Amino acid sequence: MQYIVVFITTANKKEAEKISSVLLDRRLAACVNIIGGVDSRFWWKGKKEKAMECLLIAKTRKTLFKKLTRVVKQGHSYDVPEVIAMPVLAGHRPYLDWIKKVTAGKWQGDSK
Repeated sequence: MQYIVVFITTANKKEAEKISSVLLDRRLAACVNIIGGVDSRFWWKGKKEKAMECLLIAKTRKTLFKKLTRVVKQGHSYDVPEVIAMPVLAGHRPYLDWIKKVTAGKWQGDSK
């Protein structure tokens, strides 16, 4: 089983909350962190730009990346949303097992 962490930037917190909610409801991610106040600098249409954004950090399985990306694109305001994945090289085994169970729809326990 291969796990990934997916970075997704959004235009604002409302959009971040909407996308994270859909990802969780569809079990495409076990956990999504929303980090506000991200000061982004980037090239767009030949010009250097800047924007205040939110960053989503989603924990999931690699096999779900394509579905996750489709969902993000459907609910995103950007023409080209950032959706990039980094592999999890190591992790606390119970946490990784939890990701697997949640994204497979098999988790019934309370995480607290």
